Amino acid sequence: MDLAMNNDQEPEGIVLTDAQKRRRRERSIAIAVVLGILVTLFFIVTLVKGPAVLVRPM
Repeated sequence: MDLAMNNDQEPEGIVLTDAQKRRRRERSIAIAVVLGILVTLFFIVTLVKGPAVLVRPM
């Protein structure tokens, strides 16, 4: 049993078209941008609240 994929064999499974690959990449970039914005927003809110954010009654 040969575990390495030869170049002359068709890949198994689902093969995406170029348009599908492009849309997947655009969607991934959009998700990354939104996550970056959320992280930045949480960081800014934490800075605005100041160190009192860490002082809470136990």
